[in-house]
Parts: sequence; structure tokens; C-alpha cells
Amino acid sequence: MNLLNRVALLTAAWGTLALPTRAADAPQNWPAFRGPGATGVAEGYPLATSWNADPATPINQGLLWRTPVPGLGHSSPVVWGDRIFLCTAIPDIGKAPLMLGRGGRPTAADDSGQHQWVILCYNKSTGEELWRKTARQGIPRATRHVKATQANTSLAVDGKHLVAFFGSEGLYCYDLDGNLQWSRDLGIVNISKYGIGWGYASSPAIHQDRIALACDDPSNPFLAVLQLSDGKELWRVSRKDISERSWGTPLIHPGPEKTQVVVNGWPWVVSYDLQTGEPLWKIHGGGDNPIPTPFVSNDWIYIASAHGTLSPIYVVRPEARGDITPSKTDPSNKGIVWSTPRGGSYMSTPVVYRGKLYLGSSSIVRCFNATTGENIYAERLPRGASIIASLVAADGNIYCASENGTVYVLAAGTNFKILASNPMGEPCFATPAISQGVLYFRTTQSLIAIK
Repeated sequence: MNLLNRVALLTAAWGTLALPTRAADAPQNWPAFRGPGATGVAEGYPLATSWNADPATPINQGLLWRTPVPGLGHSSPVVWGDRIFLCTAIPDIGKAPLMLGRGGRPTAADDSGQHQWVILCYNKSTGEELWRKTARQGIPRATRHVKATQANTSLAVDGKHLVAFFGSEGLYCYDLDGNLQWSRDLGIVNISKYGIGWGYASSPAIHQDRIALACDDPSNPFLAVLQLSDGKELWRVSRKDISERSWGTPLIHPGPEKTQVVVNGWPWVVSYDLQTGEPLWKIHGGGDNPIPTPFVSNDWIYIASAHGTLSPIYVVRPEARGDITPSKTDPSNKGIVWSTPRGGSYMSTPVVYRGKLYLGSSSIVRCFNATTGENIYAERLPRGASIIASLVAADGNIYCASENGTVYVLAAGTNFKILASNPMGEPCFATPAISQGVLYFRTTQSLIAIK
């Protein structure tokens, strides 16, 4: 009896034949800021290169769906199963102001009225809003920069728990149906510079039954690790004299010897033992507004920052210990694979993809050999481009979402090549998510799916 006949007999006998699920059919989760392992990379499906999602144009090419998002937030979408989750802050009266275009003047937004901090859940396939929960309602306890929002952070999800951290507005844990499991108030976390709070932006990081939170308020900077199941604080270490401010999300990296929590900061980048909070290694110097999130590729830890006199890139071996700060006479040591004092990105987290390190900073895209640090190119995007969202990569492409409402798609490789400039109709500050061949973009007003 041949295979087809055997399949027909089994199907007739059992009704439906259970066949093994292909990997490509399984849900592709993007569970936190920058996706799995904070790498910004998702492979296994073809992705769109060219599209038009501008609602002002008569033809929307490649648009799967578009749904409005209330309020204002730079919170990036996260994906688990058939659901998308993100945060927003909704003022009770009027519209939250947001400054667009160039200009980094130290100006605080007028957020003196009542706000709601809201968790939103959408159907991944249709964009239908499934539920929304208000985590907190009240007057903001800390100010924000006019280009920031009261909901900068992304959620973190592990399949059972959905964690939101708004800094001064509290920490909240829900199940995936929006039922609150527990909440914690960690006090005022005022990431300040020039006398104003610039807004909290460090997303929670989950590993097994642990949550890591970086809270670098200059007056009382600390790193805390809590228990995911009930919110119990397991340990807290002061970062006084370690970091005056930072906005990057902690990286939790499980290694063969120790699981470490790496936190970007200024003037020190530090790695801590997840179990105890003991410092493992540290690097001095860097840009004085550290925003990019550390991430792992090639089994190494990549860290970048910018602003002020330096814009370094550090590539660190996870087994490093002690002070591994590169010196002018010895730019590398046992703990450092390679480093450079120039070339790092300011707000956007870089991505390593197919052997290259790509960084976006304002309108400049830089490319390095990810293994050796060789400088491959530094090229300018079209006039008006401004990269604040972090870069993501898949299907041979680098995706650069811009504040000017355009997503630039670059060909991965040694040559700078813009494959397409795709209009979105609205500014893009949030980092996109990728799942099962679909790109999910959160603009200033919408959640958009591109297939």
C-alpha cells in the first residue's frame, strides 16, 4: 500500500489526520522590546520590502490592517501568539503635545492634567482591539521631554504574564486576558537632566521567574530584580556613583557560568549577577545620555551609546570580569572583543545581522564588521530622515523607521543600498515588531500591519 492510500485510510478512520506542525506554522513571538533576546532579528518568513500605508493616498499597497491607538506613547508593540500588546498614556482633557523635527532643547511637556496609563491588546490578524485596562489614573508624578511620552516603555510577556512598568507610575503584572495579578509602587523615578525629567524609558526584562528593572534617577539610581509570580523584591543595588542617568532596557543574558543583567549607563556600563546583584564587569566612559539597549549576537554582548564627547561601541565577552575599560594604548583586553570610541548610536539600538553591525543615528546609517569592528560604511538617508526607533532585520533587509513617517528598507551587505522608502502617513518613534511574515508598526496615532 502506497503512502497516499495509507493516509486516506487513516484519515477515514480517525476523521482528521494529525500531522507534525511545521516550524514556519508555529506562532513567532516578539515578547519584549526588540523581540527575542533583544536582538531585533526574526527569520523564517519572507517580508515586504515596498508598501504604501499613507491613508492620504488612494491606494494602500501591502497594508494588512490599520487601527487607531488612543493617547500618546512610544511603547513598541510586542507579540505573543495571536495577540499584540502595547501601552499608551491618555490625557483626560485635550491632546498630549509632541514635538516633531529637529531640536533637543531641554523643554518639558505640559502634562499637568489627569492621565490614564493604559494597556491595549489587539488581534494580530485583524487589528481588532480585544481589551484595554487602565493601570493607573492621575496626574503624572514626573515630567517628560517634549519629544518623549508618558508611555515610552514596552511591555514584556512570557506566555502567562504581561508586565508593564511606567517608572514613577508603577509596575503592573497582568495575565494575557487583562486580569491584574499584582502591582508595585517603586516611588518617583525622575530621569532628569538640565533640571527637568526627560521621561522614563527602560522597559522591564523577564527571565524565568525574574523581572529586572533599571531605575537611574540621578538622585537615587538603582537596579532591582523582582519575582515574576508575585512581585516580591528579591534584591536591589544602588547605582550611585555608577550611573547618573540611563534609558536603556536591561539585558538578561543566561551564560554557562552565570546569568547576568547588563545595564547601559554613564559613566559606567555594568553587568550584575542575576541571582545576587553582585557586579561582574564594568566599563567606564561613553556617551553621557545612554539610551541603546545592550543585546547579544555571536555569543558576545554589544553595547553602544552617544552624546557628548564620545559615541563608543563595545563588544564584550560574557565571561569578562572586573574593570574592562579599553584604554587609548590598549583598546581591547581579555574581556573586550573589539571597541571603537566613535560610531555608536544615540537613541536607536543597533542590530547585528548576517555578520554586520548596523547603527542608525539621526539621518546617518553606519555599518561595521560585527566580528572585527572594521568600518564598512557611513551613509546618509534622504533629507528629512531621523532615526529614533531601533533598527530591526529580517529576510535580507534592514528596516529603519523614521520620525518623518517613512520606513527605509536597506539591503543587508557591504554596500549601502536603499531598496524602498515606504510612507506610513504618521511619524514613527516606536520600534517595529516582526511575526510570521508581518511587520507591525506603532506610529504616533496608529498600529499598522504590513504583509
